[in-house]
Amino acid sequence: MPSRNNEGFLKDPMLWSPAVAEQIASESDIALTEAHWEVIHMLRDFYAEHEMAPPAARFFVKAVKQEFGDEKGNSIYLMQLFPGTSAVKVACRIAGLPRPTNCL
Repeated sequence: MPSRNNEGFLKDPMLWSPAVAEQIASESDIALTEAHWEVIHMLRDFYAEHEMAPPAARFFVKAVKQEFGDEKGNSIYLMQLFPGTSAVKVACRIAGLPRPTNCL
């Protein structure tokens, strides 16, 4: 497992791999499905394009909505996929991205 900060985010996003994602997800009792992977890959593409994670839940939902439509681009769907205090934080942690800047 690559080095992580005290919140479980990888210190170097380049060290992410699907195996790392599986391990981080299992720590949150999340079994990754195709639905998770499409969001994880979307987040990694977002990071590659913008050099940052979506800065807040609102941007995360908007990005998912733009990519996959209304059915998946809503808070309830994303909170069910990535349960926890913040779906964007949990998803970014599993995707190996830095902590979103505007998340509490």
